[in-house]
Amino acid sequence: MRAAVVGPLLLAMPALYAGVMMWLRGGWQRSRAAAEAANATEVAAETDTRAPGEAAAGAPSKADAATAATARAAVAAVAAGAPAVARLPEKAPTGSPAEALGTATTDEAAPLLFSVLIAARDEAAALPQLLADLAAQTLPAARFEVLIADDHSADGTGALVRAAAAGLPFRLRLVALAPAQTGKKAALAAALALAGAPWLVCTDADCRLGPGWLAAYARLLAAGATPDFISGPVLLTGPDTWFQRLLGLEFAGLVGVGAACIGRGAPTMCNGANLAYRRAAFEAVNGYAAHAHLASGDDEFLMHQLHAARPGAVRFLADAAAVVRTAAPATVGALLRQRVRWASKWRHYQSPASRRLAPLVLGANVALAAGAAWALAWPALGPWVATAWLLKLGADWWLLAPVLRFLGPRRWLWGLLPLQLLYAPYALAVGAAGWRGGYSWKGRAVTNAAK
Repeated sequence: MRAAVVGPLLLAMPALYAGVMMWLRGGWQRSRAAAEAANATEVAAETDTRAPGEAAAGAPSKADAATAATARAAVAAVAAGAPAVARLPEKAPTGSPAEALGTATTDEAAPLLFSVLIAARDEAAALPQLLADLAAQTLPAARFEVLIADDHSADGTGALVRAAAAGLPFRLRLVALAPAQTGKKAALAAALALAGAPWLVCTDADCRLGPGWLAAYARLLAAGATPDFISGPVLLTGPDTWFQRLLGLEFAGLVGVGAACIGRGAPTMCNGANLAYRRAAFEAVNGYAAHAHLASGDDEFLMHQLHAARPGAVRFLADAAAVVRTAAPATVGALLRQRVRWASKWRHYQSPASRRLAPLVLGANVALAAGAAWALAWPALGPWVATAWLLKLGADWWLLAPVLRFLGPRRWLWGLLPLQLLYAPYALAVGAAGWRGGYSWKGRAVTNAAK
């Protein structure tokens, strides 16, 4: 008799979770459909306007390809310790917070569209690859500029950027932070203050970009979309081990749920490694002012603000060309530090969707773990617990299958069961640590203090 009462209680949270995941799959499909429509619009426009034999818009010419190849070689040489081939650009006048380093010239027929903002702290080892990826973009170099804010690096990050800039086809600025300015949000704000484009695109210094990354953003805007904020897809990379596969699967779930929530008009999650926002919209909500007391939140808090100011103005760029790749944490310790940093933001969320989603996910996972433990001592609960597990895993598969088909590594789906076995204690530990609000980032102790 007691099993007939406890069983449905154990089943309630996984059943609710499954219903939400099934609803969110429709949001993912909407995001994909919007990206496919943008691509189709571009193809149709090019077909109508191109002369026979003319290259597609955004496709690099032979001269562009040669320039990009030269830039990649120059960046690689600097990373290897060789001097830059071309003369290094002169520094900005004394007292200027930035140095204009690139060699690109402004094309009046192709106005500046994007300012790419990158916060860097001790990233001398990773930046050469990122700069080479930016040099290889199919979007014409006159359409974008890059601003790298050096957050008091001690490994020669600033010197590397200056040296690598000589052969780059785009305009590059190095932004030095004042002594009182520290942290990613401060670095991005300093770079944004000097940016000249109507759209700000953000990525991280240790990321890798495909050649069509910026062109994918441009396609969405050219298709007639009028968003204020665009969230982009991110894929974890690393050695093909069980640990890395489980991390990749969990991260793909975060990306998929974030995209699906945006598709359903209830934004919850995004990733600062791949996003863009309209400068005018950023200024209309006073930028980071509402959460300036928090060290983190340059991504999700801003997205929530812009959605609250203009519902429906947030989009997800479900375009394969827009996928940004970033290395997965190499150790369990690094993983926990990263996730605690992310979790520390939850109690500061003002978005109703975000505040509801996290307890739902945690509750469903805890219910599965508790049910499995109780079923060992109380076999009558077995059918209820088995049903709860099937509902939860089936819902995860239902949402993640199209997400992983889009991102690429579909074989990660086989990790759903082992990930589920580990997830409840992992989520509880990370949530508890994140609630305290303190974490370590880039060698600094940080606290997301209450306002």
